[in-house]
Amino acid sequence: MSWNPALEPHCPDAGGVDSIETLIIPRARDLGGFEVRRALPSSRRQMVGPFIFFDQMGPVEFLTGQGIDVRPHPHIGLGTVTYLFRGEFEHRDSLGTHQMIYPGEVNWMIAGNGVTHSERTSAATRSGPSDLMGIQTWVALPEKEEERAAGFEHQGRDALPMLSGEGKEVRLVLGHAWGEKAPVGVFSEMFYADAALQPGAKLPLPDEHEDRGLYILQGSVEIAGQRFEAGQMMVFRPGDEITVTAGPESARLMLLGGETLSGPRYIWWNFVASSKEKIEAAKEAWAAGDWEQGRFQLPPGDEAEFIPLP
Repeated sequence: MSWNPALEPHCPDAGGVDSIETLIIPRARDLGGFEVRRALPSSRRQMVGPFIFFDQMGPVEFLTGQGIDVRPHPHIGLGTVTYLFRGEFEHRDSLGTHQMIYPGEVNWMIAGNGVTHSERTSAATRSGPSDLMGIQTWVALPEKEEERAAGFEHQGRDALPMLSGEGKEVRLVLGHAWGEKAPVGVFSEMFYADAALQPGAKLPLPDEHEDRGLYILQGSVEIAGQRFEAGQMMVFRPGDEITVTAGPESARLMLLGGETLSGPRYIWWNFVASSKEKIEAAKEAWAAGDWEQGRFQLPPGDEAEFIPLP
């Protein structure tokens, strides 16, 4: 989920290998009824390009009547990216957005100076058994964009560029890579892609980006003669030519990266900012609970409850 329930998330273990700057092994965390694997932030890598938070949700199966209920909660200084492989979410936010998201689509919510949102399994889906698997990431905004007004953009799967051939299918979710550009409006140079590789298929990483990494969802890959299994994230040295080869059982990957930000970022709960003062101001505004005149409002249609400040 895009809600970070920990003030100081347990950081994954990391260690270098010859051809890779950082290898991250996410730790599984139970969020009450479903599991996430958190790769970012890590002990040695806070970000990959502008990506500052990366969670794999599920896979999880729900019985009839069950599902996800992430109550309204705030964000500042970032964009949240929801991308699903199985299942669905019902998104509501303080801008008045009410949007379903299904596999292969993208929800891109720009927090800017402040936004509140909730994510729940819809009533229709709860009428029977269901499952869920996806990735949620946060993209830290450049400092000049941190105070911008909040926004929301949804793009269907047919709107996202798809590259296919030679045993691979790659859907570009954000940014630009391999000569293609996704339609989602972003504020810094980046790329974020979903790649499905048949056994032995090769995929070169885009070389025009300063920072590059990948996360193995399923199967395994070989890089520079070394094999890596599902549930691992690799971050590569800038400028190195990297080609990924799928293992004998195929592979499903998320690839990400882009330009690094001009300065450090602070992260506390659901807030990301270039200064601690901005985070303190957001904490005070959420704790005040002035939903009528304050900095944060509750999502129309989901105003009965919210997550309090920790």
